[in-house]
This record gives sequence, C-alpha cells and structure tokens, in this order.
Amino acid sequence: MSKMFLKMENIHKKFPGVYALKGVNLEIRKGEVHGLLGENGAGKSTLMKILGGVQSQDEGKIFVEEVDCGYITPSKAAQLGIGFVHQELNLCESLTVAENVFMGRLPYRNKALGIVDYQKLYLDTEAILKTLEIEIKPTDLASDLETAKKQMVEIAKAISLNAKLIIFDEPTTSLSRKDVSSLFEVIKHLKSQDVAVIYISHRLKEIFEICDRATVLRDGTFIGNCEVKGISQDELINMMVGRELKNLFPKEIFEPGEVVLETEGISDTTGRIKDISVKARKGEILGFAGLVGSGRTELMRLVFGADKIAKGKLKINGKVVKIKSPEDAINNGICLLTEDRKKQGLSLVMSVNDNINITNLKSFMLNHKALKETGERFREALLIKAANLDVMAGTLSGGNQQKIVLAKWLNTNSEVFIFDEPTKGIDVGAKAEIYHIMNDLVRKGKVVIMISSELPELIGMSDRIYVMCEGRITGELNREEASQEKIMALATVGGAN
Repeated sequence: MSKMFLKMENIHKKFPGVYALKGVNLEIRKGEVHGLLGENGAGKSTLMKILGGVQSQDEGKIFVEEVDCGYITPSKAAQLGIGFVHQELNLCESLTVAENVFMGRLPYRNKALGIVDYQKLYLDTEAILKTLEIEIKPTDLASDLETAKKQMVEIAKAISLNAKLIIFDEPTTSLSRKDVSSLFEVIKHLKSQDVAVIYISHRLKEIFEICDRATVLRDGTFIGNCEVKGISQDELINMMVGRELKNLFPKEIFEPGEVVLETEGISDTTGRIKDISVKARKGEILGFAGLVGSGRTELMRLVFGADKIAKGKLKINGKVVKIKSPEDAINNGICLLTEDRKKQGLSLVMSVNDNINITNLKSFMLNHKALKETGERFREALLIKAANLDVMAGTLSGGNQQKIVLAKWLNTNSEVFIFDEPTKGIDVGAKAEIYHIMNDLVRKGKVVIMISSELPELIGMSDRIYVMCEGRITGELNREEASQEKIMALATVGGAN
C-alpha cells in the first residue's frame, strides 16, 4: 500500500447562511488517482479551496506527509507541492507557453535590469513538456493553442512547481474524446512518478476508468470512501444523492405534432455552416450530435440570431421569419440556454432574483414585490438551492446556476427551448431534474432541442437525432435505431460525404 501524502481531518467551514463543510475527512496516498465526488453544492470546491489556501477552515487539521500544516496559504500550498488544474484555465493568452509555465519565477541573467535568461527558460520548459510527451513548443503563444493543449500547459505549470499532488477540477468538460485519452495518459504518467492526483468529475465513466479510490461528499458531510473497482455505478450514485436513481434518463414519449421550427438550406458567413435543413416538431426532444467543432453550436447561434445567416430560410410555424438578433429570436419565441452559462447565460454579480427576471422586464416602473414573487415561484419549482433570492448567482453551484438560466427563459413565452450542453459540469441528481424539466416542456407542447457531447444522454432523451460533421448534416436517426456506433460513424464521415 502506498504511503499517505495528505490527510484532512474533521474539516468544518461556515459561510453566512450556509454550513458548507461539516466534519469532512479526506485521505490521499502517494501515486494514486483519487476521485472526489458529490452533487453540486456538496462541498468539493470549498474543500479544495481550503487545501489550496484560498480559504481557511474554521475547524479541523491538515497533514501533509504527516506534518500538521495548520492553515494553508496559496504560497504555502505551492511549497508543499500542491498544484491545481482548474476547470476554467488561468493562462495569460498574450504570453508564451514558457512564460506561462514559469510566471512569477522567470530565470534572470540580470534581475536588477530585468533581463530574462530566455535560453534557460525555454530549455527548462522543453524538459517538462518532453516528460509529458506533448507536442507544444515553449515559444508558442498561449492564445494560439487549442483548449486541450492549454490544459497541458496548466499541468506543466504544476509540474514546474515540483508538485506532489495535482488537483484536476472537471478537466474534460471541453475536451474531445481523443483529448480525454491524451489527458488520461498524462495522468497515468504522473501516477508512475508517484504524484498523487485528486480527480473531480461528474462523469462517472471517467471515475471508473482512471481512479483507484474515491471519496463521496453530500450536503457538506463526509459520506465515505471506497475502492473504485469494488463498487458499482448504482452504489456510487446512491452514496452521492442519498437516494436510488432508477433511471438515469427518465424519457417520456409523446406523440409528435406539427413542425414549429424549420431551416431551409441555411449557411453562415464564415463557412462553418453549410446548407443545413432541419425540422423540429412539437412533442419531441430533438438531439444534435457531432464532434467538437462540427458546427452544432454555430447552427443554433444562427437560429438565435447571435450570428448572421448568409443564405437560406428560417421558418416558425410555417412562416418565413427574419431573425437578425437575439431580440428578434426572443420575440419569435426562441430561447437559447448557452453552453457557457458563466459568460453568456448569467450575470454572476447580479442576484438570483435579478437573473430570473431579466428577460421579463416590460414596465419602466418595476414592481419589486411582483418580481420577488416570480423569483420565489421559480426557486421553489426548480428546487434552486440558495439561501435567499438576493445572493449573487456567481456564488451558487453549477447545477443551481443552470437552473437559474432555465428559470430566466421559463419566465418568457418561449415556444422553442434550445439546450446547448445542458448538463455540462453538473451532478447526476441535478441532471435528472433537468431531464424532468425537459419532459415537462415537451408535455406542454414546447419544442426542445438538445446539443450534447454525451452520447448516452442524447440516445436516452432524444426522439430524433441529427448528426453533424464539418458544418453539414450527415445523418438523421430516430430513437429506435440510434446507437453510439451509428452516431460516431456519421460524426466522422466528413461533411463532404
């Protein structure tokens, strides 16, 4: 058995109105990949912020290699060999890879004059990149790198600090399958070097693929830890949510009605969308599949008026409409739940109540009592976990933020709901709630369009699936014939075919 590297004992943390951590324990061994699991709001982020020195515990002890560390600061965390690879990457886009890796620790030929020893900087960076077996040059600009390679730069940064423990927070949410495989190879390499890894993810398939052990938190409490090989997915879900989820995809079947939304040969101005014709009907969930960059999101941006249609027609209830802006789309009953809820879906510094009501402010004079009643109605209906409606949206968990975005659009007269990666970064319990909301919308005669990179989710919840590749529709599958193999075949054939 590997030697213990980290031990967090009886950790407590309180915020105004929230008891975030209630006696949580965590033990990490050297050279192991340890999953940290729990629903949104379970306390995972708070626990990691304490470990990284961003926050301090109210009670409890932290031991690193059997030494009591007391309260940890960010600089102390770096000295202890604790590194982070955040879900939202923290690179300076205008700097080179080498400058990002050694930011704040650049080697100088003459520090007084600010003369950097670039030869040493590039050689040291190249040595780290070589150990990771990634094709990036130290002189590459961070802004020129794709997401997967930016993530590798973050890992290189942690290794440059001689990290003995690296925390990966939802590292695969923006990665393709190929990039996920590359990341897992890097994690296996770290493991072989006796580096410990804490792996936070809501994708249980990844937990079973890469993790040795796992610790589960629920509502700020420690539920238990387990050997991953010795537990089933259902048992793990039960530990996380405190109840049995009998069906991960609670799909309800309704009789499809008339066509509500139709595109006829639409293309964009950039060449990313090429001559696409699709139909979305009442009473169905219409799925869109495809690899990263296939054009799924770009197509929906055209429908929503966020980008310009260069050619083709858009019809609502059989009538041709001109949608030149999101305002036009909203006026025609179309709403878009964006993939990036933090940058495009919410105002993080505004309150929960203001975010919910922002789409329905029709009067110059605001009736604050009515707005509060509306916010409270949606908070109760969608089970949004917030101390009150006045807290900032940015302080809530990802799952609750997603529910606020949904409440914002439910607070309109929308007929077409476009969900772009609706369950990205949220836990299995919140996913089930989102699926039930989608069923309820379809039951009420609304149209639901869902873009997802999770094939089981698409197959489990869609009535029909369009598959895209290189900006074109390469196939259409109904619920009975859809399979992961068929979808992947259509997603990789190439748009020209």
